[in-house]
Amino acid sequence: QELFDTIFKARGQKPIVAVANSLAASAAYHIACAADEIVVAPGGMVGAIGVYALHEDASAMVEGMGLKYTFVSAGKFKVEGNSFEPLNAEAHDAMQAVVDSYYADFVKAVAKGRGVRTTEVVNGFGEGRTLKDSDAVRAGLADRIGTLDATIQRMLSGKKFGKGNGASATD
Repeated sequence: QELFDTIFKARGQKPIVAVANSLAASAAYHIACAADEIVVAPGGMVGAIGVYALHEDASAMVEGMGLKYTFVSAGKFKVEGNSFEPLNAEAHDAMQAVVDSYYADFVKAVAKGRGVRTTEVVNGFGEGRTLKDSDAVRAGLADRIGTLDATIQRMLSGKKFGKGNGASATD
């Protein structure tokens, strides 16, 4: 988030173009959204707007091996969600709340960077999937399809760039 904010604040001071040379997913896409324009390479993919956490329940395997772990801890929730016991509902809800909080931050940043409402991000923009070049442009995740070299040449030539300057164009 800090890098997104820093890049976003630089908009207008100098041209900022993010190029997804093959893949800009999750955190990379989050950062790319701070740019004035997102270019995805032919065959490239962008997106993966989502957050997840994983709990691995190894309790049956450990029990089958004849092992038993005993946690000695301080703090009511310190060992909550450990891999040596099933995840209880309270621990699940706590993990879900953290995931939801990070997701809300991610969606808010994407919406700010792309200049759309958060509902457009949540109900579109791949809904956690990455989208390939033309699908990504069509969905609003990227502004154009182009190579890194073509993007550099376009910037050096002084051509305009950014959202709305050839959103469906290919370099």
